[in-house]
Amino acid sequence: MNTKLVQTLAQIILSLPEDERTLLDSELKPKPDWRETRANIINRGAAIQARRSEKPFEPSVDEIIHQMREERTEQLIQACFPESE
Repeated sequence: MNTKLVQTLAQIILSLPEDERTLLDSELKPKPDWRETRANIINRGAAIQARRSEKPFEPSVDEIIHQMREERTEQLIQACFPESE
């Protein structure tokens, strides 16, 4: 074991500001398995559908996304080509 390396790393970590140490801690934690995340999403979706008694969303999710894209396109056009006064 490289004791000197471990001691040096410990000194460096302890000298980090709190926000950087928090970031380091989050980077060292194991990342969740994507299959577990997918299963959680599916389970939550099923729970939402059960609460809604299988009624579809109004308007549909596709319509909402389409509307948001249209609005964003209009915002971009306005930003690129402002109306002259």
